[in-house]
Parts: sequence; C-alpha cells; structure tokens
Amino acid sequence: MKRFFNFIPNLISLLNLLSGCLSIIFALEGYPGYAGIFILIAGLFDFLDGFSARLLKAYSETGKELDSLADVVSFGVAPGMIAFVMMKKGLPGVNLPLHLISASVWQWILLLSPLLIPAFSALRLAKFNIDTRQSVNFIGMPTPANAILWASFGIISGFASHPEISLLLFTPANILPVIIITSLLMVSEIPMFSLKFSGFSFAENWYRYIFLLSALLLLLFLKLYGLPVVILFYVILSLVFYLLRVEL
Repeated sequence: MKRFFNFIPNLISLLNLLSGCLSIIFALEGYPGYAGIFILIAGLFDFLDGFSARLLKAYSETGKELDSLADVVSFGVAPGMIAFVMMKKGLPGVNLPLHLISASVWQWILLLSPLLIPAFSALRLAKFNIDTRQSVNFIGMPTPANAILWASFGIISGFASHPEISLLLFTPANILPVIIITSLLMVSEIPMFSLKFSGFSFAENWYRYIFLLSALLLLLFLKLYGLPVVILFYVILSLVFYLLRVEL
C-alpha cells in the first residue's frame, strides 16, 4: 500500500504529460482553444503532483525528473505548437501543408520562431533544477506562467465571441516579439514571486494577496481577455518589485 501511495505523485505527473500531449494534438489539428484548455489542465496536475508529494511525503528522484520532463512537454512544446499554428495561420501563403509551402527564407524564420518557446523552456527548467536560489521565489519567468500566456492566446483565438479581434491581435508582427521577450524572460536573472504560501499571514504574503485579488477582478471584468492580462500584470508587478528593491 505504501508503494502505491508513493506512486500517486508520479501518476499525476504522467497526467500532466498526457494533457500536454493532447494539447499538442489539438493545436496541430487546428483547435487552439482546446489546446489552451489542456495546458491549463496540465497546470492543475502540475500543482497537484507537488501538493500530493508534500502531503504523502512521497519524494523521489524519479518523481523530480518525471515532473521536469512532463513540464517540458506541457509548458514548452505545447505552447510552442499553439504559437506555431497561430504564426502559420497569419503568414500569407504559408497556411498550407508543409510540403506545399513555397516561402522566402524570412517567412520560414518567422514560421519556425515558435520553436524558441520549447527550447528556452527546457533551458529554464534545467536551470531551475540546479539553482538553489529558487526555493521560495523564482529567478526568471516560470514556464507555467509563460505556458498559461500562450494557452490564453489559444483560448481567445478558439472561443472569443469576436473573431475579428483575434485576427487583429494575433498577427506575425505581434506574435514574434512576444515569443522573443517571453523566451528571454524565462532565462533572465529577474526575480519573480511565486504563489507558494508557507502560511496565510498578510504580512508575509501581502503581494500574493494583491496579485490574486487583482487577477480575480481582471478575469471577472475582462472574461477570456483577462487571462493574458493577468500574466502581463504578474510580470509587471515582479519587475516593479525588482526595480524598487522590494524584499519578498
């Protein structure tokens, strides 16, 4: 029985991995909204595997490695595929099967630029695994935050009631800078706060409570469009704390 309980966190990590795989499938089949939803589901499993490991005291090196591998798929490859499909759709004459595409070198560079997302996500996760400074808060943008950003783009693209807004927002000229900026943020040395509560006192967690309340209000007022704004607010708030030397 103890062996079974010890395996529960690993089972949840596998569900994280499979959710990422389903996200990739839906993205490549042209359903970015469902692809985004499965990234959010993967994020839930990512939280639950750590929570269950702490609850059951079921820590293992296998679990640690499995968690990282699942995160590369769900928070690296999956959001990269959403960005790839959106970029492919936005480039003129490129939204065709790959073997039929006749594009310039620059169009190919744009088309393949979303591969920076899984590459930098993997680098970010590798750094995180060996960086002892990140036990409480983060150094650089965490991969789940970046994945949620791209998941939100996919959900807006797939389910927004005003598709013309998506066409205006998700152009190659807008997508490429987001890819570059978020990729660099993931491997940057900028401190970013985590949402891990060690207790519930306001004095220790005031910035977390401010962020969560603001995120709730943004989602209530902006609905689907609030998702990427929440991530943008998280990054800006972290940058403000960093520039003002606020102790977290």
